[in-house]
Amino acid sequence: MAIAVCPGSFDPVTNGHLDIIQRAGRLFDKVIVLVIVNPDKTPVFTREERVDMIQRSIDLPNVEVDSYCGLLADYVKKVGAAVIVKGLRAVTDFEYEFQMALTNKKLAPFAETMFLTTSASNMYLSSSVVRQVGSFGGDISPFVPEQIKQQIAQRLKRA
Repeated sequence: MAIAVCPGSFDPVTNGHLDIIQRAGRLFDKVIVLVIVNPDKTPVFTREERVDMIQRSIDLPNVEVDSYCGLLADYVKKVGAAVIVKGLRAVTDFEYEFQMALTNKKLAPFAETMFLTTSASNMYLSSSVVRQVGSFGGDISPFVPEQIKQQIAQRLKRA
């Protein structure tokens, strides 16, 4: 069984993230969407909230959601994943993601990193765009799943 891990901070999850997750779900037997805790970031949503929002946004039988505080390579080893799936929006994403892929290859040589380019309609979209628009009371409905739009909008208005 081919297992892939799709890691990210997902603060909050966007339609761009869902695009990558759904496409990975068609390619692999099992996809684990992994909310990674990055000690260098101060998230707006708790780890539990981010896991819950992703779970409510995805209805795919071969996709599950988990969270982890530690090295991605260690998690990939733990679950026996063969692939790390990363989404790319633009060339600017590539340099950082390429560096991370090379690091993960050193730490977990059995795992490959696969880059999926986002659909053209989501190339501009990021969690930080959602946070900025939402913090000013703007309409975030084109950017996030309908099921979690209110939760995100309410939190961002208060932030």
